Amino acid sequence: MREDVQSLDIRDVTANWVNAAVLERQIEDRIKALADLSHTPLFFGRLDYLHAPGADMAEGADGERFYIGRRHVHDADGDPMVIDWRAPVSQPFYRASSKDPMDIGLRRRFGYTGGELTAYEDEHLTDPQEAARTSKLLQAEIERPRVGPMRDIVATIQPEQDEIVRADLSGSVCVQGGPGTGKTAVGLHRVAYLLYAHRDRLARTGTLVIGPNKSFLHYIEQVLPALGELEVKQATVDDLVAHVEVRGADPADAAVVKGDARMAEVLRRALRSHVTIPTEPVMVVRGSRRWRIPAYELEEIVQELLDRDIRYGAAHDALPQRIAHAVLVRMEQSGEAPDDRVQDAVARNTAVKAAVKAAWPPVDPAKLVLRLLSDADFLADHAEGILTADEQKTILWEKPARSVKATKWSLADAVLIDEASDLIARTHSLGHVVLDEAQDLSPMQYRAVGRRCTTGSATILGDLAQGTTPWATGSWAEALTHLGKAGAHIEELTAGFRVPREVIAYASRLLPHMSPGLAPVSSVRENPGSLDLRTTDDLDAAAVTACHDSLRHEGSTGLIAADARIPALAEALTAAGLAYLNPGEETTAESRLTLVPASLAKGLEYDYVVLDEPAAVVAGEPDERTGLRRLYVALTRAVSGLIVTHSAPVPEQLTTG
Repeated sequence: MREDVQSLDIRDVTANWVNAAVLERQIEDRIKALADLSHTPLFFGRLDYLHAPGADMAEGADGERFYIGRRHVHDADGDPMVIDWRAPVSQPFYRASSKDPMDIGLRRRFGYTGGELTAYEDEHLTDPQEAARTSKLLQAEIERPRVGPMRDIVATIQPEQDEIVRADLSGSVCVQGGPGTGKTAVGLHRVAYLLYAHRDRLARTGTLVIGPNKSFLHYIEQVLPALGELEVKQATVDDLVAHVEVRGADPADAAVVKGDARMAEVLRRALRSHVTIPTEPVMVVRGSRRWRIPAYELEEIVQELLDRDIRYGAAHDALPQRIAHAVLVRMEQSGEAPDDRVQDAVARNTAVKAAVKAAWPPVDPAKLVLRLLSDADFLADHAEGILTADEQKTILWEKPARSVKATKWSLADAVLIDEASDLIARTHSLGHVVLDEAQDLSPMQYRAVGRRCTTGSATILGDLAQGTTPWATGSWAEALTHLGKAGAHIEELTAGFRVPREVIAYASRLLPHMSPGLAPVSSVRENPGSLDLRTTDDLDAAAVTACHDSLRHEGSTGLIAADARIPALAEALTAAGLAYLNPGEETTAESRLTLVPASLAKGLEYDYVVLDEPAAVVAGEPDERTGLRRLYVALTRAVSGLIVTHSAPVPEQLTTG
């Protein structure tokens, strides 16, 4: 298929150089999409239908066989050899069961080792004599060592995950999923499915995956290309609101207030305060004629624009046309026959432009936020009845900067500027947005993401128990309201496929103390001996020993520690001759150890994890609840084994249950 595309000659089929350039780009993209991926087989399953799909279900009708793979593959004659996993005919591979065989007589799974076909496993779904059993190949695929970036789960998608993946584009979906339930993979596979099912529409409107940080995005960036999707953009929330250079940081209490949804109304009031009701008439001179628009009529025009509550910038652009229209009415009443060109000319008249500037002046969003956070009187005027006096004092700068460029903006400030920018001019909306680790966003950050999909849909992924910011959301209903997706369907994934049962049970002891009411994850993986608690007097030496022990196994190892402990551990690893990577750097067969600050562990996974001093992880956060949630994240990054090393007692919440 790739050679067919490479051999295409477009010289005689393009009308001009523009068409040729576009076609060449499309051919290049097609060749990239058809690239061979090492250790990635073309097919992973087979379905034997009892009757050909769409054919008569009468007895004696011929069945049909399909091979299922990551992408469609056809032979030289164009006949399909492998069916794309997203096609409707592939759905029974994920959904069929002995209770509902979906007209499937045989489902076969293929097992691979390093790209070599090494095993297969059959399920006869219509045979009453065949007992239901757990697929060993499925188990082996889940437990396969994790080296390199995150890989797709297309061969192991579970029925409850598949329902979310194939949910319709028109509706938004929120997925609450504990550690190891596959929520991130489900979100990425949902993007791939939607691009398959609605390619033309999403090609026009765009798709975006939003992650918590650059390390996380680097970790997941290969999943969609492996499924043949190369055009999906990835970003953090900070990238979305990068209107100014962020060089500062807020204290937690100031960040909480700035991130509060009430700030949207404060900004709206501050922006609209720039509008001044006209008190003077406008005199337009054209040739020998003068046309006077009285102040009361100008007031009516401005008041109507205010009452319509349209974007500030749109109203600013509409005002000169409204004034010009009033002039044209007078021209027509005097017997003239002006056309649209005359109206445009009047709208550009010096007197009209001066009146517009006085009544509805242009506003720079960054300058608006700068004034709001540096001018106590201005803030008080527009936050009255919304923010308390203490809250206003909390967000006011002690030493205001003189200009936008000189200001040391924080991330929360950038979000405020994004809100102000949208009040002035509408933010471009995409067709579909996937928001991962959504529990950590502030209400104003939710609004910033929601603006990017006002006319599209969203997939929201997260775990309330892993909310580790002071402004982490308390409920999905609240978060969805701020996103503008209050009608989104909420799904909960409770079956864990990554973290061993012994490890998740230990971590789940924290749930009643930090997220009461959340159901614990029920791991499907038995792995006796996967949890090892070690008390020590020398933390650095114990961590090094534990890393050596973990590296004796196949796969990746992550050493996770409180951020303050990272320099000491880095020094200890170097002294011991253990090379290590930073989060986001790709593990290889030669470099399998990553040193991970606890603040960056979210969303990552390693075959073996060494967790250094749990008490220090908790103590590194501003409050106990956030500390316990950070610890919960760190405890649940392991796929095969967890070693906990500690000199201080582990938090008491882990000793009960």
